[in-house]
Amino acid sequence: MRSLQGKAVLVTGGTSGIGEACTEHLARLGADVVAMSIQPSAGKDLALRLTAEGLSCLFHHGDVRAEPDVEAGIDLVVDHFGRLDAVVSNAGVMRTQKITELAVDDFHAVIDVNLLGPALVAKHAIPIMERQGKGVICFTTSVAAEIGFPGHGIYCASKAGLVALMRCLTTDHSPQGIRFVAVSPGTIDTPMLAASCAGWDKPKEEIYADVARKIPVRRMGKPIDVAKAVAFLINDDAGFINGSVIHLEGGTLALPPW
Repeated sequence: MRSLQGKAVLVTGGTSGIGEACTEHLARLGADVVAMSIQPSAGKDLALRLTAEGLSCLFHHGDVRAEPDVEAGIDLVVDHFGRLDAVVSNAGVMRTQKITELAVDDFHAVIDVNLLGPALVAKHAIPIMERQGKGVICFTTSVAAEIGFPGHGIYCASKAGLVALMRCLTTDHSPQGIRFVAVSPGTIDTPMLAASCAGWDKPKEEIYADVARKIPVRRMGKPIDVAKAVAFLINDDAGFINGSVIHLEGGTLALPPW
């Protein structure tokens, strides 16, 4: 794979879990990275740690639900590095509830972060990439877009909607030189996953061990597994991958239903 040296990249949700791994991995591959999130302390610490190692990373405190924040994050990349080569649209949230227990505020929280946020990212990144004649937007969806996870109807719907959005963007804007791709993680060891274990009658470690035994590769994924796939997808070596979803789930989708 070619180096990402000189590639200017925005990573939303870039200070925790998969997003943090993407920020760090892309920076280590030579990219100029702006990590955007609503975690100011974690973001500043991450940027300081990477720059202390001689890597290129800035932090932008912003919420993907707020259009001015998204626009400011993209502007920061362009103003500081002169271009916008890629966006990793990764910010996401999860709520657990059956539809009969739906709280409307939770519905808006999930849809606004998981679907509106990526739409706003695309709205403001695409014109810049069209002027450049080149660019990549990589979305973080989920196998939840294809599997009916119990108690996660709105989350699953938000991720399925994101896949549909990605494919429509491909038909609308790829002729202008922009590629649109997505990574679809399965069970990844992240703070979001750990939080979903709250309230269970088993400790997190036991739950994780049970899950790992059910995955064909016999382990859960790590954020770096996803970050490595993202790095390839935004690289020029992946230039013919467009409108595609790359699954990172250790073989889970291949399992029979019995």
